[in-house]
Amino acid sequence: MLSLEGVRIIDFGTAWAGPMSTQLLADMGAEVIKVETKGRLDGLRMGRPIVGDDITGGDEGKWPNLMPAFHALNRNKMSITVDFKKEEGLALIRDLVKISDVVSDNFSPGVMARAGLDYDSLCKIKPDIITISLSGAGQYGPLKDATLYANTIMALSGLSSLLGYDGEPPLGMSAVAYGDANASIHAAFAILAALVYRKMTGEGQQIDLAETQMGSSLMGEALMDFHMNGRTARPQGNRHSHMAPHNHYPCSEEDKWVSIAVATDDEWQQFCKAIGNQAWCRDERFVNAMDRWKNQEALDKFIAEWTINHEPIEAMEILQKAGVAAVAVMTTEDQYFNPHFMERQSYIEIEHPLVGVEALYGIPWRLSETPGEIQRPAPNLGEHNEYVFKDLLGMDSKRFDQLVQNKVIY
Repeated sequence: MLSLEGVRIIDFGTAWAGPMSTQLLADMGAEVIKVETKGRLDGLRMGRPIVGDDITGGDEGKWPNLMPAFHALNRNKMSITVDFKKEEGLALIRDLVKISDVVSDNFSPGVMARAGLDYDSLCKIKPDIITISLSGAGQYGPLKDATLYANTIMALSGLSSLLGYDGEPPLGMSAVAYGDANASIHAAFAILAALVYRKMTGEGQQIDLAETQMGSSLMGEALMDFHMNGRTARPQGNRHSHMAPHNHYPCSEEDKWVSIAVATDDEWQQFCKAIGNQAWCRDERFVNAMDRWKNQEALDKFIAEWTINHEPIEAMEILQKAGVAAVAVMTTEDQYFNPHFMERQSYIEIEHPLVGVEALYGIPWRLSETPGEIQRPAPNLGEHNEYVFKDLLGMDSKRFDQLVQNKVIY
């Protein structure tokens, strides 16, 4: 048995933020039904796939089912295609809500309300329903209608102001859509909290999640420093507020690095011993933590002269044996073939009917009794129409075929 067996989620999510939150719950056993329409595909289904040599697949309609990013964020889900702009399609969604527990979306504020699928409307047909809406700035407030994507969400949250090097302007945006991923994890937690509340009280509730606030919640130290000391945090590169050394250092292989962080004077002594107690280790500029912090530029040059003679894993092992926090800077290839990540199944190979064997990120936590699992690959577009409408909703074949013909189910 999986932790969330028996929980049914209707997922209107697109792109990253919404789909990842429900994917995390699907991995733990929730039945997640992804509502799609061929008129407006999930953005991650669109475009030519980045794997394979299928040039003709686009004309054959295969491409929406071949996108690797979509596969990762939508594994363990079902897909239905229904035009809920039509009254018959909207009626089908309402029927599905009656037998479901959660409705999730990451549309702009107002979209679900205009479709008649907002919390107040759904409560009339399922009083204990839980809804969650993930949006850039939340469902209310002066910025609620702002157009935002993951990286602009990071800018509005304040996180982008910290990206860059000491003494230089902010670099701009993160290459990773961290705003979406961060919001997804918070959303999964909020859904679980609402499910627990409903189990205790029998009542559902509406969850309004502002992705910008999820980002701001990670700026605790910077916000406290401003509140208490009047200082505005600036880019610091790899530097730390009190640790030195604290940086990535070049190794013998091209574009290979090792990350080293020393927190205490005892760790500094162990570091010096591990690298052979070189003469510069006794330099008065590096005697204690404060002096090392004040002279980081010179310190980093000396350390780089040592690391450049070692491979990343070699340097890591030398320092780790001495109790120093040091880790090779991993690329995706390094992680995929690393023995530790392989043993913990950080990446799992799964068979997709159109793509073949592909690697997806695994489940990052381990529950001893209900560990979760990837039971099925991401669904093809509309793959589960018959199961949902016939088996779950009890629709007969004649009615189903008629709705398909009328492009209500399509």
